Amino acid sequence: MAPLRVGIIYGGRSGEHDVSVVSAAWIFRHLDRSRYQPVPILIRRDGRWVLGAEAPTALSTAEVAEPRESATHRVTEPSAAVRDGIDVVFPVLHGPYGEDGTVQGLLELANVPYVGAGVLGSALGMDKALAKTVFTAHGLQVVPSVTLLQHDWDTDSSALIARIARDLHYPVFVKPANLGSSVGISVATSDATLSAAVGHALEFDRKVVVEARVPNAREIECAVLGNDEPLASIPGEVIIKHRDGFYSYEAKYLDPDGAVVKIPADLSPETTAHVRRLSVEAFRALDLAGLARVDFLLDERSGALYLNEVNTLPGFTNISMYPKMWEATGLAYPALLDRLITLALERHAQKQKKKVGRE
Repeated sequence: MAPLRVGIIYGGRSGEHDVSVVSAAWIFRHLDRSRYQPVPILIRRDGRWVLGAEAPTALSTAEVAEPRESATHRVTEPSAAVRDGIDVVFPVLHGPYGEDGTVQGLLELANVPYVGAGVLGSALGMDKALAKTVFTAHGLQVVPSVTLLQHDWDTDSSALIARIARDLHYPVFVKPANLGSSVGISVATSDATLSAAVGHALEFDRKVVVEARVPNAREIECAVLGNDEPLASIPGEVIIKHRDGFYSYEAKYLDPDGAVVKIPADLSPETTAHVRRLSVEAFRALDLAGLARVDFLLDERSGALYLNEVNTLPGFTNISMYPKMWEATGLAYPALLDRLITLALERHAQKQKKKVGRE
């Protein structure tokens, strides 16, 4: 039986382009060549789709460089790229224009199987503000926050600053609503630093989420895998060592000593079970499929567990928590990729049995 042609879409227009390239490089390295033929589909920073590019090789963000044009490169339309003899697509895209339902919509229109959540789940998972609304409706505890729009900030930033200072108290975290890898995130400790932090976040998105700081917080993460019967991995913990004081982009990808990952997390059996149960509940609340990494903040003193956010296309680099947690749970990297591709094909086959219209 011929190997399945797996179209690996990577790069993209978002601020997480470099992380995507590194994730793709590690997937290329671990994909079982006896079963799969990986096909690189590069999205350049300017949005052009390229076929015929060499497989990505950068194993850290410091090594990422825009590939040079060559005779084998073929700029093509997105729909043509995913239909070019591809059996299944693995969209290794982080952030807007890839993780937010846009590429998933293209793949749905092309009727091509793909790894990960559908259009709705991807869009909800990407938008931190809307995800909080859904989580709250499902009875899941989230960190208190205020969502603001570019228009409202431009109209009356003073009123918003006063509201945030009154309702959330300093310090607060300021985040673009639709971005990941900690891009655009800042900590604000005063009205002046809040103004600067919001301005910085608005460089990346028209919507900004300002969150209260959880005191004594521990960053706990859990990986979920599956479709209709999702399973949760052993939880892990990220222990911050970086001067930023939180899991910033620099701490994740640029400072080799920025953070320490501990898997399994040092939690009681009861808390471990609680984290795994809530991870599956969050996965189902957003109507996800395939995979997700669920992030929590644990107040060490009170024991309160806050659902922070869900990442529907988490990193697959050598330092990424998602594959590390599954490896600790007993599922090695190549087997994890195999399972994800199988889940994509199963979900697609199930959808093909449904009627379209009245025929």
